[in-house]
Amino acid sequence: MNNVVLIGRLTNDPDLRYTASGVAVANFTLAINRPFKQDGEYQTDFINCVTWRKQAENLASYVKKGHQIAVNGMIQTRNYEGKDGKRVYVTEVMAESIQFLESKGQSQNNKPQQPQKNDNPFTNNGEPIEVDDDTLPF
Repeated sequence: MNNVVLIGRLTNDPDLRYTASGVAVANFTLAINRPFKQDGEYQTDFINCVTWRKQAENLASYVKKGHQIAVNGMIQTRNYEGKDGKRVYVTEVMAESIQFLESKGQSQNNKPQQPQKNDNPFTNNGEPIEVDDDTLPF
């Protein structure tokens, strides 16, 4: 099984490019604090990630440096011959799904998030709607 779940902040704006055949690809790096301190300071890991197609375009359009995102994906390794003739090895996370969590400014200002529209037809402002069994069509 090869499954990775990460929550972190973008270290830079996503780097959106297109392949020769027109497929969008975005590279980005997540900064993720380790859950423990070393010498009184949290250590940070910088994880390289890549995503493709519409998700790559959405990432580049809607998030910037400092935004917090969640990534679900898998680790991939690849290698190629560098310009100097030496073999270059790359390990990165292939992001299969990405969720936008908050911008850096939201967390620093501790602003409460705006209430979201209730799109669930089975609740009323988050409270379950009581349904009588006699009214169900099945």
